Amino acid sequence: MAPIHAIQLTPVITRALEEDWGSGDWTTDICVPAQTQASAKIIAKESTLVAGVEVARATFLLVDPTLTVDLKVGNGAALNSGDVILEVSGNARSILKGERVALNFLGRMCGIATLTRTFVNELSGTKAQLLDTRKTTPGLRLLEKSATVVGGARNHRMCLTDGVIVKENHIRAAGGISKAVARLLESLPPTLKIEVETSNLDEVQEALDAGADLIMLDNMSLAQMALAVRTVRGRALLEASGNVRQDTVRKIAETGVDFISTGAIIHSARWSDLSLLFNI
Repeated sequence: MAPIHAIQLTPVITRALEEDWGSGDWTTDICVPAQTQASAKIIAKESTLVAGVEVARATFLLVDPTLTVDLKVGNGAALNSGDVILEVSGNARSILKGERVALNFLGRMCGIATLTRTFVNELSGTKAQLLDTRKTTPGLRLLEKSATVVGGARNHRMCLTDGVIVKENHIRAAGGISKAVARLLESLPPTLKIEVETSNLDEVQEALDAGADLIMLDNMSLAQMALAVRTVRGRALLEASGNVRQDTVRKIAETGVDFISTGAIIHSARWSDLSLLFNI
């Protein structure tokens, strides 16, 4: 995944700051004199994999471009409790007004990266690669999918124009797998691959015969997935999906599939416990 550009990032941060500030920060503006200078640090309060340092930095600088933000680690760093992620210095009011939003982004992204890495570690020694999904928090897809990449996963579709997946309801509406794929082959740009969701071995064979490039094995048993691998024999790529958990992902990979997709690495990720502390 390419680095997040400021053009993409600024609107996301702006919306978050608008939501957090409301019509003003009574506490900060009354308690803290306007010219007070301060320095602070964000620390990990538990073991975590770092993701989102550039987002936290951009948050503080959008609040106040005169702040100085010193990143102590990069994305992908493995931290222990007490380790410093970044230091920020300058106007105390500005630091306080950016604190919660910066921590929200950073905690969310670190949590996703950390959980993703645990899944990826389970795949060691297999050929399977972990994919994320479009089950993301509305408005935060770019950040959440960036965090899965830091954790070692690969991005699936970022949006609907990134690829073609013929899912169960498409198949029903189109009148079957063969008809759906035939229509796509007639009109689809030749640079896009066609993936078809299947729920049984008969559908796997139909998708293969129709010319699918990728075949999704949706909620199939381990025995069915292993048989699908032997049936396809490399003529299409196979993606396992459904019921993918940390305690099942290894066994799924051992069936011989090429990819394993799961939304759990995003929607089930616990936020990492982080804190901002002033050094006054």
